[in-house]
Amino acid sequence: MATNFGIFIHRNSENLHMRLMGDFDGISAHELLGNLKRYSHRVSKIFIHTSCLGDIHPFGLNVFHNHLDVLKGKSLELVFTGEHASQLAPEKPMLFGLIISTVPPIAISETTISSLSSMRLE
Repeated sequence: MATNFGIFIHRNSENLHMRLMGDFDGISAHELLGNLKRYSHRVSKIFIHTSCLGDIHPFGLNVFHNHLDVLKGKSLELVFTGEHASQLAPEKPMLFGLIISTVPPIAISETTISSLSSMRLE
């Protein structure tokens, strides 16, 4: 279990930002899925920031990718950002009606970075 994992959450208007920190394993994947499910009805777009992740365990990725069906039927866009975005994002572009996209780390603006510093830990 990755005891150093945390999710910092910040909401602005219709968007939610989740900054993942620490190592990503099976328990971390379930925690992320739980937060996605909890907030999915409140926003239309969720940014998942991955640059602060450490080790990403294959089992954690499998758990995350194989249980995204908890979001089935949601009108939601998941945007993965940061250096681990392409690794964490599911390979299928359209999954259960979700819109999945990735943004490379260089495309993140200073405004986004400063807004991330005010996130709270969930």
